[in-house]
Amino acid sequence: YILINPHGKAIATMIKLKDFTINPALVVIDVQNGFVSKGGSYDLLGMETSHYRGVIPKIRDLINLCKNVGIPIFYTQAVRESSGIDLLTRSHKILPKSREERIKKKPICVRETWDAEIVDDIKPAEGDHVVIKRRDSAFHDTEIGVWLRSLNIDTLIFCGIDTSICVESSLRDAFNIGYDVVLISDATASNNKKHYESTLENVKGYYGMVMDMKELCQYLPQSQLSSISNRNII
Repeated sequence: YILINPHGKAIATMIKLKDFTINPALVVIDVQNGFVSKGGSYDLLGMETSHYRGVIPKIRDLINLCKNVGIPIFYTQAVRESSGIDLLTRSHKILPKSREERIKKKPICVRETWDAEIVDDIKPAEGDHVVIKRRDSAFHDTEIGVWLRSLNIDTLIFCGIDTSICVESSLRDAFNIGYDVVLISDATASNNKKHYESTLENVKGYYGMVMDMKELCQYLPQSQLSSISNRNII
């Protein structure tokens, strides 16, 4: 069933998953110009970004799917200050050399720049929630916990990038503070295939469920999926 707020908008949906009922939210991790787009920071640094761009259509379809059945959407947006006050190099003496060199070469996703914006294909709409974060996890010094509790959310469905970095960091933290977690395998991407596969195995072995969008649809209210299925999204 769908929970309605005083303004008449759907704010949460209870769905049957396997043998139990859940109250889920979708968490879309870091699909931003700086990481994904041509002309973004990663692209200008010579990093491979095609895998990230390739998964955007699936992420968009997943967002539409969740909206269609009343599942609330939370986007994360990684940002840095132009002053550099929040850079990892200020708080860590020990960093992987590749990450340290990247930070020193170019500030990535500086707040209030195009680089930091969520890509146009999946821009947050009115009623969606944007979580500003400065570290890998969506739960590190952010408001997301307060927002999820206000909706009585108990299960988080994860998608976005990078599978083995910010997605996995967020998913692990969510699990460790008591949320059930689901990773949508065809709506997340890494620029390293081995790391992507390792995350899927970690989630299946230790944290929660891994499924693709087609499997997820089996658990959603079928009467509300007809318009999506007709557009061959799944």
